[in-house]
Amino acid sequence: MIKNKKQKGSNAERELIHMLWNEGYAAIRAAGSGSCKYPVPDIIASNGARRIAIECKITKESSKHFYQEEINDLERFCKVFGAEGYIGIKFEKQDWFFFTIEDLRHTKGQNFSISESDSSIKGLTFRQLLGFF
Repeated sequence: MIKNKKQKGSNAERELIHMLWNEGYAAIRAAGSGSCKYPVPDIIASNGARRIAIECKITKESSKHFYQEEINDLERFCKVFGAEGYIGIKFEKQDWFFFTIEDLRHTKGQNFSISESDSSIKGLTFRQLLGFF
């Protein structure tokens, strides 16, 4: 049975939740992310000293595009919650990479994108995200 996009995304988010817990972060998938009238990221995590909000994406494509509204919502949530905001992307058959909003490329129409090739240049690995260089 082929999993649909939503199931793949949920499974990827759960994988990231387990990874965060294993490194000492309390982490949750935010209910209603993407379907709530309030700006809610996919994952919220903290180790008591640091708060992280992550908008997660998984793709088979070589790049991922984002609407201005998605990015604005992440920024708004982070400002109110006092969290660092990241876009977490898992390209097919690769590990997670994390990007700040500033790392995203502006596209025509005030939207954004990030490519698989940007991962090695701008992207942080999971360990780098958590400060393990």
